[in-house]
Amino acid sequence: MTNKNKEALELEQLFQNNRRWAESMLAEDKNFFAKLAAQQSPEYLWIGCSDSRVPANEIVDLLPGELFVHRNIANVVAHSDLNCLSVLQFAIDVLKVKHVIVCGHYGCSGVHAAMTGRRVGLADNWLRHVQDVHQKHGRYMRETLPTQAQHDRLCELNVIEQVANVCRTTIVQDAWERGQDVTIHGWIYGLKDGLLSDLNVTIDCLDSADEKLKHSFARYEQSE
Repeated sequence: MTNKNKEALELEQLFQNNRRWAESMLAEDKNFFAKLAAQQSPEYLWIGCSDSRVPANEIVDLLPGELFVHRNIANVVAHSDLNCLSVLQFAIDVLKVKHVIVCGHYGCSGVHAAMTGRRVGLADNWLRHVQDVHQKHGRYMRETLPTQAQHDRLCELNVIEQVANVCRTTIVQDAWERGQDVTIHGWIYGLKDGLLSDLNVTIDCLDSADEKLKHSFARYEQSE
């Protein structure tokens, strides 16, 4: 069998998987796709990592249509990223989501590359954002910490910093100013156990944002 024939069979398997999935959804609810096509009304926007081991809908057990998703390498929210900002604006202004969840994960290859300076290619430029987090909060990355603990800590710090970036967007600040109910959360996912953890950085108004972010970083000072 040639490589091209093998690849064709592998792709055909995806179509077969799709048909089985569609049939299983219809078996549970014959109107599932009709209802799904009629409207999209998620209450949550998920900003997560592109890592294939972190499937957003599955790990929170939500169906299609219940979670609006944006993913990129290392779950970064950059003020120059019109892709991310457009998703955020659409989610808040059009879909009226009530919760924006920034979710990182332990074992993130992008965070590891940023921490160690390992070159990966064009993405090095994107990961400068994570390197900035590393430099900004370097005092929490003590050399006495084991390497794995340093990596885990940077994954957490990166989530908190990206929550701060979400809160600083004009999109979120305008929503809060007009009284819209929007809460920003920072979570992290464990690849080894499949469990989510709340990093206790939950912000629902501009007035409390700075104080809550300060408190979130303070716990790392206490652990030193």
